[in-house]
Parts: sequence; structure tokens; C-alpha cells
Amino acid sequence: MAHEPPAGTDRPGTNWAGNVHFGAARIVRPRTVDELRLAVRGTQRLRALGTAHSFSPIADTTGDLVSVADMPPRVEIAADRTTVTVSAGMRHGELATRLHADGLALHNLASLPHISVAGAVATGTHGSGVRNGNLATAVTALEMVTADGELVTLSRAVDPGRFRGGVVALGCLGVVTSLTLRVEPTYDIAQTVYEDLPFGHVATDLDAILSAGYSVSLFTTWGDDVVDHVWVKCRVDDAAADLGPIWMDARRATREWHPIGRMSPAACTPQLGVPGPWHERLPHFRLDHTPSSGSELQTEYLVPRRFGVEALHAVHALRARISPLLQVSEIRTVAADDLWLSPAFGVDCLCVHFTWVDDAAAVLPVVAALDAALAPFEPRPHWGKVFTMAPQAVQARYPRLADFQALRHELDPTNRCGNPLVDRYLGV
Repeated sequence: MAHEPPAGTDRPGTNWAGNVHFGAARIVRPRTVDELRLAVRGTQRLRALGTAHSFSPIADTTGDLVSVADMPPRVEIAADRTTVTVSAGMRHGELATRLHADGLALHNLASLPHISVAGAVATGTHGSGVRNGNLATAVTALEMVTADGELVTLSRAVDPGRFRGGVVALGCLGVVTSLTLRVEPTYDIAQTVYEDLPFGHVATDLDAILSAGYSVSLFTTWGDDVVDHVWVKCRVDDAAADLGPIWMDARRATREWHPIGRMSPAACTPQLGVPGPWHERLPHFRLDHTPSSGSELQTEYLVPRRFGVEALHAVHALRARISPLLQVSEIRTVAADDLWLSPAFGVDCLCVHFTWVDDAAAVLPVVAALDAALAPFEPRPHWGKVFTMAPQAVQARYPRLADFQALRHELDPTNRCGNPLVDRYLGV
């Protein structure tokens, strides 16, 4: 007979954006690893829940949602100061603040510092930079409670095969309790925005644009033949040349911007080339601000960088359908990795992101049109965003899928951690 764990519970609601209504009976909030193990053993179906920033139903379940946010915060820096072990429910922005105070840094951060470390890692979430892997590439080991309630550790050094399958695992193997991340000495970043980059330069100088800083993002509404803004984030210790007031026929901004041009930049990290700590420049948004109301939908495709120009032309050809439903689109890069379910597995990627209006009925047909237009360029969708690609098309993009399926069967033989989305796209 299952024992009810001594843990807090909530009634589930919706994800951050409100487009996913969780079907779980409850959210269980264990306070210790032992309570988590009891919670896992005491339910027939479960999914790990982070900060609910995914726009796809990747975290949903008909069983229990399990949040580790109430477990004790943990930030343990190794004696050699090359790694840090952190609790899974900690938000990236909170971790970054702690690390910087100790003279350390991560290699990169996502646009939002509000997301949990484990959730960002599990879905392959990323920042930008031609040499920067996604956030999961910082992981050197992780601890999780598997579907049978056992506590296991996966380490790149000790068990590299299972590790590569278990880092970006979409919550299919159990509930992560802690992660060990690679760190480096802290560094400063200067963030400069350039306005009105002609689209012609994207076609002829894409690699130069994307390589202009440590992290580069292009923002456009696809309405005109210009990229509205290019956010160039340069490490101060790189001694990179000043791009100057005019670069690629774009003008250096003399005011701060929000990615969505009509919105106030108050929620955004400092710009205008003023140097500051890495964790206050790499994200687009400040930890102590809410970037938007969440009234939006998001889609993102990662395509091999070798197809970057052709893929952007394919999107550009659909601009008449895209622009009326779009709040903003962001173009970034992420370096290749060896994590089996990472959208950047084995290939350097161009990432094309869309922040839509909150109107699924109008948006989904355009997403389907994008699926078709990008199909020749081997796209992989971001697991936490809205996408309509057929399961067979997605599965064909992951050459280690069979290995992941074997690992999943080993650690969760009765599929307690599955749900309709992962079962459909990964197989059972």
C-alpha cells in the first residue's frame, strides 16, 4: 500500500502563459529527498514541474506534478572552484547572483533568469553565442529520483553514455534533485544595441553578424526588409574591437530598448555599452522584473548553421502571414553538443524564435506553414515551445533516439514519467 508523503500539495492551474491547463490532480511539493522518494513511489503517474515557463504541454500529466522548489537551497562550490552543485529547483538568476558574489560565473544564461536550473537543462534551453553550448552543456553530473523511487547519480566522468542521455531528458527518467555545473572566473559584459540592420546584410554577412560578440541576438518583426535591433554582448576581457557608431549600415542605439519595441525597457538588462557583471547583461531581462504578462505563445526552431541563410529566406517569404500575429522574432546561435535529446545535438545551430500573440487558433496554421517551409533545412523544435511537426519528422532528427528509448525503459520500465507529448514524439 502506498504511503501518503508528508509533503505540501497545491491544486494545479496553468503554465506561466496560461495556454496549458494542467490535467494533474495535484502538485506535490516535497521538502526533502526522502519525501520526494515517497511521493514518487506513492503515485502511478508523475511529471517534474519547474517554473512552468514551457509553452508546450511537456510538464503535464494526469497523475501528480512534482515540484522540488520547496527543497533546501543548495550551492556547494568544489574545492578546486571548477564546479558547483546546486539544488534543482533554484532559479538561474538566484544561482548566478550567488556565484558572482563568490567570484565565479556560468558560461551563459537564457533570456529569462527566472527559470529553474533543472527545467532549463531538461528542455535544452539556451542563450546565444557561436561558441556557447546550451545551458545543459555546463552539467557534469546530476542526481535524480527515478520512477521507482531510487536515488541515482549520472556523471559524465563515470558513466558518459547514460549521462549524455540523462541530461536533456524531458523529465522522462525521474525527478532531478541536484545538478553539478562547470563554472569559471567571473567576467564582465558590455551590451550594445544596433538599430535597423538591412536584411540584405543578413543574407551576405550572417556569420560576421552572429560572431560580432560573445552573445548576439537579432530582433525583427519580419514586416520590413530590416532587422529592427541587434543586441551585441561582448566580454570585456575579449579585447574585441569597438564596432563603432555605424556597423553593417545599422546605427548604434542612443537609448535602451525592450525586444518588443513598443514596451518599456525598464525590465531589461542595462545596454548602451556600459560594462557590468555577466549575470546582469547576458539575460535580456532583469531577475527582479517581470518581462511581460505572459499573454503570448512561443515557437522556436533550431536549424544547422550551414542552412542559416536559406532558412531565414524561407521565413522571410512567409512574412505577410507571420507579421500580423507576431510580437517579435529573435535569431540566435548555439554551439553543438553531445546530449542525445538536445536540439543542438551534433551540430552548430541557428535558432529562430517567435513570440506570438495569444491566439492559438490563428497562430497554429502559421506554425504549420513554418514547419513546411523549414523542412528542407533539418529543423528541430524547442521542446518547451509550441510546434506542430509530425512525430516521425522530429524523431528522424535524433540519431541517438533508440539509445534514449533503451535508457528510458531501463530507468522507467512502466512509463510512470511519460505523458502524451513525450510518448508521441519519443515513443514508449
